[in-house]
Amino acid sequence: MTFVGVLNETSMNVAYPILAKDFGVSLDVVQWITGGYLLMVTIVMGTTAYCLRQWPARWLHLAAVLAFIIGDLIGALAIDFPMLLAGRMIQAVATGFSTPMMFFLIFTQLPRERLGVMNGVAGMVISLAPALGPTYGGAVLAAGSWHLIFWLLLPIAFLSLIVGQLTIRNQPFGNSQPFSFLALILLAASLTSFVVGVARFGKAGWTSSCWLLLLLGLILLIAFIWQNQHGKTRLFDLSIFSISTVRLAEWTYFSLQFINIGASLALPIYCEYVLHASSLVAGIVLLPGSLLGAAMAPAAGFLADRYGYGLPTRLGSILIVLGTAGLLIFQSNLTPLLVMGLFIIMRLGFNAAFSNTIANASTLVSKEKSTDVNSIFNMTQQFAGSLGVGIMTALIALSQNKGHGSMTLKTFKGSRVDFVILVVLALGALIAIWCNFALQRRLQTQTEK
Repeated sequence: MTFVGVLNETSMNVAYPILAKDFGVSLDVVQWITGGYLLMVTIVMGTTAYCLRQWPARWLHLAAVLAFIIGDLIGALAIDFPMLLAGRMIQAVATGFSTPMMFFLIFTQLPRERLGVMNGVAGMVISLAPALGPTYGGAVLAAGSWHLIFWLLLPIAFLSLIVGQLTIRNQPFGNSQPFSFLALILLAASLTSFVVGVARFGKAGWTSSCWLLLLLGLILLIAFIWQNQHGKTRLFDLSIFSISTVRLAEWTYFSLQFINIGASLALPIYCEYVLHASSLVAGIVLLPGSLLGAAMAPAAGFLADRYGYGLPTRLGSILIVLGTAGLLIFQSNLTPLLVMGLFIIMRLGFNAAFSNTIANASTLVSKEKSTDVNSIFNMTQQFAGSLGVGIMTALIALSQNKGHGSMTLKTFKGSRVDFVILVVLALGALIAIWCNFALQRRLQTQTEK
């Protein structure tokens, strides 16, 4: 269910030009089918720390699959953009539940000495799917209508429904306090304000409405933090961020997913608009990196179990910097083949570091707080993806709407800013990773003394 949900996140990316033409809307509006999807996933994930403690995962899985099936049918039958968006938002509820559920079962049902490999498998699922999405979408578009993207996912959802209900078994911990609806509302409003503010930037630039929405998002975020920490109930326990190594891991996780989803969106668009590749080719350029990255994830987990989390995450951070820097340095000479090669480097680095980051963070807190790490980190990665989609698309759309010259030139200029952002985030992740494990080593030495 996690695989099909995350695959669905990016499967429509290569259809942006077609959807813009079919529905008569601009690129910054079309991006909501991905950005809105990720935003809804983020909001739903905010409930999972409570839900996974309160109810058996089996019943949450049932609710998730049914939501996906309903949303998938609405999307497949969509006759206008609002209907398509509504179907995508309902589908997002499924991904919002299934992804934290997968990590929750790993964290709570397995001994810690096996976390590396199993998190590698989980990381393979959630990192392969979004990069494979454009390839899947491109292949379907080459064969027929974008409606088929939805129809072909239904059998996998039904398979998940049957197998999941037969195999998922766990006993919830329970909650000592009721659910905090006010905290959820504040969090949802804050994240929505941020994403809408970024999306409006893509249409008109830095207008006063953009700044007001971003300011409102910041105010609502502060209100959420206060309510969550001082109210009678908590959505999740933010005290885990009192641990400096967890804070560094959180920033790393955010940056890695921003790069992952942002590149998976920006590169197919660049191939179609600038390199004039077909939607099929635009999707295929991501396929080798997706497959090789998927193979890297469990291997990196094995390295983490044997040598510690520091080795694969440090190696991954270096590869990500090399891959993103290559896009920026060689942009004028990019070809689909070169894009493919640089994406392979990025994906190998991403898969080496990503799942090991959350696995390492889960070992830095007590087992009772693993649900909080699970919920917050997974929510963070989806919000990072939503921002990644919004910002990457907004910069290209702004250049297309306000720039001068041909559509190819305007898209080239907007994409260049995208590549700069990817490099900056990659460097930030590298610094955070190396500082994190240096600090962990120092703390361990002090404890041993």
